[in-house]
Amino acid sequence: MTHVAFTGHRGLPDDVVPLVDGALRQVLAQYDGELVGITSLADGADTLFARAVLDAGGRLRAVIPATHYREALPAEHRPVLDDLLAHATDVVHLDHPDSTSESHMAAAQRMLDDADELIAVWDGKPARGYGGTADIVAEARRRHIPVQVVWPEGARRD
Repeated sequence: MTHVAFTGHRGLPDDVVPLVDGALRQVLAQYDGELVGITSLADGADTLFARAVLDAGGRLRAVIPATHYREALPAEHRPVLDDLLAHATDVVHLDHPDSTSESHMAAAQRMLDDADELIAVWDGKPARGYGGTADIVAEARRRHIPVQVVWPEGARRD
């Protein structure tokens, strides 16, 4: 069983979502269901990854960065989060009270602690804030964890 941590951008434009979803599903097909996907289940690319893992027959491990994480997510994403949590085989709750850049980076570090590799939906640009996708990619590389970047042609961020 391969443990794959995930990081990816939020704020993907609607027309980019199918591009990223298709690229992720293509990457995940190589695991033949022998996969544990590790994610914080944020809106955006995390959700695409989590659904693709489940659809591929893999297991889902959620790492929740903070006690008030759900409340910090967009209201329209909260039912999606709840559904994905219900499908997770394992949920790790970190003890940070608030959803901050520091708690998100701590969650990423916790995901990497258990990961054989990292998949990143990343445009290759610097993080927009501490704990962003670029920081997580850099941390994985510092730990010598293989990183697979997914950024299909035509993709862009808001």
